[in-house]
Amino acid sequence: MSIKRIIPCLDVKDGRVVKGIKFKNNIDVDSPVKLAKLYNNSGADELVFYEITSAVYDRKPSVDVLKQVINEVSIPLTVGGGIYTIDDFTNALEIGADKVSINTGVIKNPGLITEAANKFGSKCVVFAVDVKKVDGKYHIFTKGGREDTGIDAIEWIKQGENNGAGELVINSMGTDGVKKGFDLPLLKAVSDVVTIPIVASGGAGKTDDFVTLFKELPEISAALAASVFHFNEVKIPELKQALKKNGILVSQ
Repeated sequence: MSIKRIIPCLDVKDGRVVKGIKFKNNIDVDSPVKLAKLYNNSGADELVFYEITSAVYDRKPSVDVLKQVINEVSIPLTVGGGIYTIDDFTNALEIGADKVSINTGVIKNPGLITEAANKFGSKCVVFAVDVKKVDGKYHIFTKGGREDTGIDAIEWIKQGENNGAGELVINSMGTDGVKKGFDLPLLKAVSDVVTIPIVASGGAGKTDDFVTLFKELPEISAALAASVFHFNEVKIPELKQALKKNGILVSQ
């Protein structure tokens, strides 16, 4: 079993971290700079910074806030939101991101993954997808989960890997913010068809949810969560201890 990564996510709107349920009803949480420093010092393996309104209002990541976050962390940082062109990708890396997450931008520009992978290497390219089951099939949603594209999610994900993505983030809209556990059926369906690392997102409510994820689906590389960390319901050092006790490899 590979070493599993624990990744807090900062969903940023107007310079503040917010959190909702099933991509709706966001509430203000805290300063992204404050939370970034906390997670960096408490054992997080990586950090994600998402500008969540970008797909709806065509905004770019908040550069000033992002730079402040970068100054507080030594762990790898993934930046997403408003990445539609290779120039956007380049700008995020030049600011200091280690990886760049692309989602709606791939729908608008299907060649973006290949272009970015060829220029920067697949390891920098994170393909994030917002997925929801519709009439028994997994669909890709866009514009912050507001719009059903009708695209078959499994086929779209396979295409992303084939085009050069180095990592997948699978955002389950049905479990997001619900805190009843990760979407294991969706994650299993994805892991059956791809070979690149998969980050599970959406549904973490307690420590046991992380244990179950990695026990049931050892092929999953990392778990991403937000509110359970933001509201101190799960503390990263204690989470890692629990994972270790269950025979799951994690970093110190």
